Amino acid sequence: MKKLFFVFTLLLSAQLSAQSYPFKIKGKIQSEKEKTPIEAATIHLERVKDSSVISYTISNEKGEFSLEGKSFFKDLKLFISYVGMDNYTKKIQLPASQINLGVINLKEESNVLNEVVIKSRAPITVKKDTLEFNVKSFKTKKDANVEDLLKKLPGVEVDAEGKITVNGKPVNKILVNGKPFFGNDPTITTKNLSKEIIEKVQITDTKTKSEAFTGEKGDANNKTINLTIKKENNKGWFGRVSAGTGTEKRYEGATMINRFDNDQRFSILASTNNINSPGFSFGEIQKMFGGGGSIWFNSNGSFSINGRRFGGGQGVIKSSTVGATYADTYKKGLDVNVNYFYSGSSSENDAKSNRENILPDNQRFFSNSNSNSLDENDNHAIDAEIDIEIDSTLLINIRPSFVFNKRDGNYKRKEESLDNDNVLTNRSTSTINNSSTAKNFKNSLEITKKLNSKGSFIKASITNQIDKSTSEEYALLNRETFKVPSVENRNQFSDVSNDLNTINTRISYRYPLISKKFFLDFNYRYRRDERENVENTMDFNSVTNQYDLFNTDLSSNFTYNDITKTPSVELVYKSKKWRFNFETGFVNRTLENNDKLRPQLSLNRDFNNINLDAGFRYTFESKASIYFDYSLENNAPSLNQIQPFTDISNPLNIVTGNPNLRPTERHRGYINFHKYNWQKGTGMWFYVSGGLNNNQIVSKSTVNDDLVRTTTYENVNGAYDIWAGGSYSKKIKLDSITNLRFKIDGRLNSQKSINFFNDVKYSAVTTGVTPVVGLRLDWNKIIRINTEYAVRFSRTSFDIDNFENQNFTRHTFDIRTRTNFPKKLEWRNNIKYTYNPDVIGFNKSAWFWNSTLAYSILNDKASITLKAYDLLNQNNNAQRRATNNYIEDSESTVLQQYFMLGFSWKFNSLGKKGKIREYDFHF
Repeated sequence: MKKLFFVFTLLLSAQLSAQSYPFKIKGKIQSEKEKTPIEAATIHLERVKDSSVISYTISNEKGEFSLEGKSFFKDLKLFISYVGMDNYTKKIQLPASQINLGVINLKEESNVLNEVVIKSRAPITVKKDTLEFNVKSFKTKKDANVEDLLKKLPGVEVDAEGKITVNGKPVNKILVNGKPFFGNDPTITTKNLSKEIIEKVQITDTKTKSEAFTGEKGDANNKTINLTIKKENNKGWFGRVSAGTGTEKRYEGATMINRFDNDQRFSILASTNNINSPGFSFGEIQKMFGGGGSIWFNSNGSFSINGRRFGGGQGVIKSSTVGATYADTYKKGLDVNVNYFYSGSSSENDAKSNRENILPDNQRFFSNSNSNSLDENDNHAIDAEIDIEIDSTLLINIRPSFVFNKRDGNYKRKEESLDNDNVLTNRSTSTINNSSTAKNFKNSLEITKKLNSKGSFIKASITNQIDKSTSEEYALLNRETFKVPSVENRNQFSDVSNDLNTINTRISYRYPLISKKFFLDFNYRYRRDERENVENTMDFNSVTNQYDLFNTDLSSNFTYNDITKTPSVELVYKSKKWRFNFETGFVNRTLENNDKLRPQLSLNRDFNNINLDAGFRYTFESKASIYFDYSLENNAPSLNQIQPFTDISNPLNIVTGNPNLRPTERHRGYINFHKYNWQKGTGMWFYVSGGLNNNQIVSKSTVNDDLVRTTTYENVNGAYDIWAGGSYSKKIKLDSITNLRFKIDGRLNSQKSINFFNDVKYSAVTTGVTPVVGLRLDWNKIIRINTEYAVRFSRTSFDIDNFENQNFTRHTFDIRTRTNFPKKLEWRNNIKYTYNPDVIGFNKSAWFWNSTLAYSILNDKASITLKAYDLLNQNNNAQRRATNNYIEDSESTVLQQYFMLGFSWKFNSLGKKGKIREYDFHF
């Protein structure tokens, strides 16, 4: 290891000692005809020898630019390009530290008849609100996928979980040639499309089809990436097949096959594994380890990857997935996209927790629990999107979908409570077996009609959703209290059905006050949710040995309507530099509950409120912009909060609604700023978001001597939350083959909550600060080293003396390395260290190390991989959670150490001049 480090240091020193030539090139760009400055023209400098990009920048609003840097090569070529203009080129000879080109006149594009198609060579092109990257200008490793490419683009970040951000804003949609790919799931696209077939990457604010059609503003807080495929690569087959087997009976297998034929596209995928992975990474190098943080677990037994659900359960998961997508354009103006997914999973999880509960009089009691769950989950989903463009002024968008889910679960739990002297006060055990099915049908129809060239339009939409779910549950529960001795046993069967029918409509009309700039919008929204719930709970009859004793207290039968009507008006102004909108609306909301089992609980409540929304966005220059948004919303209480029904389903926490609740009034503000200097490789962004709540609905609990909790709800004022974050990054080019990039991130949050406990009202302020430092070294496409250190400090303070302030700290340190030496061998390591000094009863620290070796064979069309998961066998998920009235340490089952040998093969006939190769697959 020391010898290897010495060789690496020697090579690096040799590169650092190579001679470089600094340069600074200045100029001003204007149109030859009007003599007006051209903003956002792209200026880039290439090496003559191989056309590799040395540096690039964009002209400002005055048409001025300054291109600075250093080169290890003397012969260079300068390119200036702008949409609709002819390119400008000039040879540059170094050394020449200062070069002033003066005024550069660009002619209008001469190739108007398209006799010759000249493709832009600019690394970056700005087209109105779209940022476009030329893929050829960004070098990646051989066999790179789209995710590898995105990591090279300025301002684009891809974290360890595959989450993509652009200047700090999340990417929530990825398109291929303007169309969804597997239902807009970003990870499927970025991990499985090869970089070599992509020509350009376009980034815009996320828009609906209607917004794009009418030219409305998009969602400034989210980004969409569109991948355009090279014309010659848009016909043929490509895909991958992989499989692996390992120790501890671990396995994985996946395949994805794609057929592109210009506007027609068809893809299928399938995977199976028992390593907590969705299977779309094909068991190769990246994202092979599933449980490393990319999976989010939900309490209902499902887990999801970037919003797409893949079945159920926590702990170790066996999952299978089958999917297909089809897209085509029929004649002119008819686009169709259809997706199908099946996901199935089975999981087993053991969990335990220790909780310290804090009462307002500074009394403490403790709760300990152990649980085991087994889950089987099958999910089928099909959706489609149909766009019908009747003509240039009329668009019809139809989006039907259907989901079927079946779940079987077994759950066992033991829980006990002890008083401040560690004397056992109560305990309970429960065993629950549940089987459920759910069906969901949803269809949206939207019609958009542009009325004139000034920006006027009218559009109408209607969405209907029908949900039907049924479940059968057997429950055995036992509760004992000891201070006031009592025993409660339950042996019950429940048959539950829930139906939901939703109608959601919207009509909008835009009237232009100033053509294409200033608009007055009239909107009307109507939404009706009609729910029907029937729950029959039957106690076991020891005489008949049947579940035939109807339990009224644990049964329900009601119909619940939630009706909202919202007329509103909005002013919208947009120009090249800034946008502004202000909307106000009147919200009438009616809650109707017809309780057939308990008629006295039926209710009818009306709530009338004002909603506000205002936004402002300003672009200072092509490199920076700021966005601000304010909103006022009023949210009515939910049925279980407002209905005076006593829910005793949990004998240790008895909940009763409050019919006198008022709607929550929520004020919210958001500001975002970002700036990226393309030339210097520096980027920064920050955001601040805050909310103030009046009449917030909170739980109001009391605990008796047996530590049994009774809960209701109450309105409170003064609660708030503040979230802030920022990042600064800089890329330093040490020489022609060595780059160093560092970043400093920071996150801050502060929340004030108002609480009740044992009839004592108090407030708590929780503040968290998380500084993050990262460093990345790239050397000659052979070595990449990523390091990141983060520490989170959290403090909770109370406004009553009986509560002690709480302080917690958590440290994490990540190292990710990749080496490509020798040429066909790739070695990756992912090492994570966590330290929780305040955790009690579990391991405070742990190292988590995954390592993979991959060797390319068959002319780089296939690879053999050897993977080691949790090499040090220390993986755990011990964590501490602090709230206003308790501190909890918990731990549950995690995937543990295994080794796996895998094989992956890719095929590609794209760009073979229309020839399609036939392949036989053998598994």
